[in-house]
Amino acid sequence: MKRRIALTALGLALLATTTRAQDMMRDLDLTSPAMVSAEMSRQEVEAALAKASGAPADLTGKRLSGLDLSGLDLANAILRAARLNKTKLAGARLDGAILDQAWLLDADLTGASLKGANLFASQMARARLDGADLTGARIAADLTGASMVGASIADAHLGADMRNQSMGLMRAVLRSANLERLNARNADLSRVDLEFAVLRGADLSGASLKNAQLGGADLTGAIVIDADFDGADLASAKLIAPNGLDRAKNFDKAKNRERLIRE
Repeated sequence: MKRRIALTALGLALLATTTRAQDMMRDLDLTSPAMVSAEMSRQEVEAALAKASGAPADLTGKRLSGLDLSGLDLANAILRAARLNKTKLAGARLDGAILDQAWLLDADLTGASLKGANLFASQMARARLDGADLTGARIAADLTGASMVGASIADAHLGADMRNQSMGLMRAVLRSANLERLNARNADLSRVDLEFAVLRGADLSGASLKNAQLGGADLTGAIVIDADFDGADLASAKLIAPNGLDRAKNFDKAKNRERLIRE
């Protein structure tokens, strides 16, 4: 009962407002045992997966920080509000996994597959997702300072759903993230915070950047064919040698175009 109450309280706190939902770190002791320790070993996690017998393994609220879970098949696993800080998940399969309100600070998801995964109000600052596949994922996570070099968010939804914002503006935060060579084809990046993000060589073909915050972002060599810039803030962004700018949508409706760095 106490565990259930604690998880409920954490979930409510995460969803209270935009600031609280995506900046909980200032209110928590990130060095506490609850945030840095594990209550299960890799072998016990494997046993839980085997016991599920094809059904989604339920690891809700589990403390799994610091474990090496590299290469595990966690497809469709329920990891809601789980603690996975500094956990190694390189090459893991997390397709369809529920990672809502999960903590993945400094987690290593290099080369992991998260196709169709749900990452709502997840805390993923400084996570490593180089080469990861998040095709079709729902991502409303704080990925400040994360590395997603060569990763894919094609057809993923990172933007704010303005029909369901009673708890505040929930969208992905990729401030200062390394998104070099990111595949964001047809991704929804509307209202996403991309300030000071590195998007050099990123493929933004068909992506929605409506009202996105791109101040200070580096878009050098980015592919922007059919990308929608309606309302995007481009203050001090680098847009050097872009590919397909003449075929971008609503570029004339972007904000602060006069402050772009073009050479």
